[in-house]
Amino acid sequence: MLRRVYNGGRPAGTLADPLLRWFRRSGRDLPWRRAGGPYRVLVSEMMLQQTQVERVLPAYARFLGRFPTPAALARAPLGDVLRAWDGLGYNRRARDLHRIARLHPRRLPRDVDALDALPGVGAYTAGAVACFAFGARVAFADTNIRRVLGRVVLGRTATEREAVSIDASLMPRDAARWHHALMDLGATICLARAPRCAACPAAALCRARGRVPAHAPRRQTPFASSDRRVRGRIVSVLRAGPRTVATLTRSIGDRRVPRLVDALEADELVERSRGLVRLPA
Repeated sequence: MLRRVYNGGRPAGTLADPLLRWFRRSGRDLPWRRAGGPYRVLVSEMMLQQTQVERVLPAYARFLGRFPTPAALARAPLGDVLRAWDGLGYNRRARDLHRIARLHPRRLPRDVDALDALPGVGAYTAGAVACFAFGARVAFADTNIRRVLGRVVLGRTATEREAVSIDASLMPRDAARWHHALMDLGATICLARAPRCAACPAAALCRARGRVPAHAPRRQTPFASSDRRVRGRIVSVLRAGPRTVATLTRSIGDRRVPRLVDALEADELVERSRGLVRLPA
């Protein structure tokens, strides 16, 4: 991948300059950017996995109010952590964050490979924490970065591997601002459906400009009937206190409850004692 972005075979300049100028004017003011630090960055990145920023903002403030440091999180029972996670879903993330705090109650590792090895932390989250918390100049790509870099350079959304390669090639010295700018552009301008090309700072460079359907089809996920929804309901009911499996089944109204209680127990998200199912102590 070349250092310069090309459009129609002619040099079109670097992407970083117009993107960072746009970010200075239009970047989102997010609390984990204002008051960073490795733990706060990790909490935000774990919460943002498959969850919209608007839902994360109030949950982030509540969670840090309850667990302001990794040591405070490590001391807490997992059940308290799951209660504080209410409203975010994907409860394994809370469990994994709790496990990380117990592994590293004083400070997180700085190395990308060591971060990647932590529970629930994949390549993207490891790169994001290394970059935003420790200033590492490392390439990584979430959905927004894949869409922005892919459209500009390839004329389509990039695969993760393609996006990481493009990112590594085009990244300027200030890696944190660069990645924040890419994410914000994808979240507010270079949308999956009906991108706002006229407002985009990369429009002059973009190979996909004018080629994205105004209303690209959206894949529907059958969440309402999924096991994940029922698992989430079980944990939600248990936040109020222990229940028997029979009571849970009646309350939720789904025959999958006994099987999914077994699965939650295997994932250490619930426990049983004297015939009752409860959040872990």
